[in-house]
Amino acid sequence: MLKKTILAALGLVLLAMLSLVILQFVYDPDWDETATPVGDAAGAQERGAYLARAGDCLACHTARGGKPYAGGRVIATPYGSINTPNITPDASTGIGLWNSDDFWHAMHNGKSRDGRFLYPAFPYPNYSRVTRADSDALFSYLQSIAPVAQPSPEHALRFPYNQRWLLAVWRSLYFRPGVYVQDTGKSAEWNRGAYLVQGLGHCNACHTSRGTLGSSRLDIDLAGGLMPMLNWYAPSLTSDAEAGLGRMELAQLVALLKHGSSNSATVFGPMAEVVRQSLQYLSDADIGAMAAYLKSLPQTAAPPRPKTIVSAENAASVLARGERLYGKHCADCHGEDGRGKSPVYPPLAGNRGVTMDSVVNPVRMVLLGGFPPSTQGNPRPYGMPAFGYLLDDQDVSAVVSYLRNAWGNRAELVAPAEVRRHRGVALD
Repeated sequence: MLKKTILAALGLVLLAMLSLVILQFVYDPDWDETATPVGDAAGAQERGAYLARAGDCLACHTARGGKPYAGGRVIATPYGSINTPNITPDASTGIGLWNSDDFWHAMHNGKSRDGRFLYPAFPYPNYSRVTRADSDALFSYLQSIAPVAQPSPEHALRFPYNQRWLLAVWRSLYFRPGVYVQDTGKSAEWNRGAYLVQGLGHCNACHTSRGTLGSSRLDIDLAGGLMPMLNWYAPSLTSDAEAGLGRMELAQLVALLKHGSSNSATVFGPMAEVVRQSLQYLSDADIGAMAAYLKSLPQTAAPPRPKTIVSAENAASVLARGERLYGKHCADCHGEDGRGKSPVYPPLAGNRGVTMDSVVNPVRMVLLGGFPPSTQGNPRPYGMPAFGYLLDDQDVSAVVSYLRNAWGNRAELVAPAEVRRHRGVALD
């Protein structure tokens, strides 16, 4: 009797799960949402151009050296490569035959015009929060740009990830469509910031770690995440040990988002591209709203991560070597005291980007150098030269270890194997 009861219960669970999967094929929430009447076409297009900047649509839908929005950019993932589509109004290779309803279904429900599931490399779990009015404005702008006849290459995903129908399972587990709902207990500015950060800004696409199947870990939303295919770490926005937003003054955060640098921090790597192509073009009001929302996030300890440790008996020699290298290659800009000259040369003393558990970013900065974004507020940023050609793995591990333990900084030392991994050379 007990065995039959257990089997019946399992059967009901499987039936419920199967129903949820099937529902993904036939149900489109808010499919009948009314399109926004277009009284001022030019105004709608201008608004849409602004929203395209806010979503940084150009970054993914433009190949290096290619025509704007014509697609063809290859996005490497752990499951294979995604080729971004042409979203110009070309009738045969773009979205020229789409209407505003088709575009709304893609943004809100993650489905193409023909009903196919879209891969979540297109961040529709975030874009689902965008209002119908903003979706229509964005579509109006995309329909106004010059059409480009450029076919979209097929994705190069490994089996079984190339079986698009399996996305029904993924969606039933991880995707819940729904427009952003205002929090009536918060200010209009806070809600505007939340709408931009959670929606078009899709900040958690980088700043949240991902599960086995590529879903964002919403239980630790914005708590930091490794971007393995870019080999950068997006720091936690909810930990003072990493991005440190709780300690940062609001004006400093506004400057960081708008210009890429402030008196307390500078952005490099993928975030520099976001500021350069997207955030610097947003209004002061919207940047202020995003900063206000981000500043309101509760600051907690970052989740523990694996640490690479150099043996204690070698620590003194490693730090001594790092100190010598720092004096030779780094002190002229960052100062003997590590205080730098903000915002030109970022301080290293007390720099959370140097001391957080993940060592990816400081190691890559020493190896490859980098520049903050060139923005209207900082048109000629100072950059850092690459030292990877000059310093071997032992040298880089020593100097980064020294940075993490000088001037009051305290963090684990870095092993040469960790440097070798991020240099791109296979481990022995």
